Amino acid sequence: MQTPTSSQISFQNKLERLRQNRLFEIIVVSVILFSAMVTGVKTYEIPLQVLRLVDWLDYAITLFFVVEISVRFLAEPNKRDFFKSGWNVFDTLIVTVSLIPVNDSELAYVARLIRIFRVLRMVSVIPELRHLLNSLLKALPQLGYVALMMFIIVYIFAAIGTTLFEGINDFLWGDIAVSMLTLFRVMTFEDWTDVMYETMAVYPLSWIYYLMFIFLNTFAFLNMLIGIVVNVMEQERAEEHEEAHKNDMTIEHLSAQLEELKQLIKAKS
Repeated sequence: MQTPTSSQISFQNKLERLRQNRLFEIIVVSVILFSAMVTGVKTYEIPLQVLRLVDWLDYAITLFFVVEISVRFLAEPNKRDFFKSGWNVFDTLIVTVSLIPVNDSELAYVARLIRIFRVLRMVSVIPELRHLLNSLLKALPQLGYVALMMFIIVYIFAAIGTTLFEGINDFLWGDIAVSMLTLFRVMTFEDWTDVMYETMAVYPLSWIYYLMFIFLNTFAFLNMLIGIVVNVMEQERAEEHEEAHKNDMTIEHLSAQLEELKQLIKAKS
């Protein structure tokens, strides 16, 4: 394996400082946001001259992303480690597919869709967003059990609603699938009182049915979902602080050993 020269090491260090530079990060985030705006402009009917300008801006954005991903890749001491990060693989894939010509190509629609997803690169650039997404992914197993329990409650209430209210409004309570959609509407508070008042005209005590459902699903289980995500995020932060503390203790320990070694050398000399 060839040993890098001093000039190569110096160039790599410059790229690493550029990658860690706060201003460079702000510029990357700004270009990603501008890219989202450019993609949104194309959805409107605009004059041909403006459309050509937007296309040139899109090419410039793509070129910037190629340069940015190249800087990050070249700044990595071990190039293989660059692709061990899922975020780096995602960024590289997005940038590579963005190079597909949008016009006069069978892959034009794919290229346009990929350009829309370029805004997701915000997650890989901003550490706080990565932390939030990682916490959400780690919380998925626990969230799955709560979501399953929510589905069971919705299914039971949908079966009850179909049995009781089918004769009142077949469009809302005709079968269990439609009843589940109606209960989802109730759960999101989208004109749910209209649904309740309609059934109360026939069953005056049917308000108990809706309040019980809202209390269980909207208040109890949704708050449980939020609590699980917040708890996982707090655990992640605690682990990061503990790891940082261990690193500080290791550095202090090595510094103390180095100081003792210096004292021994001075004593012997």
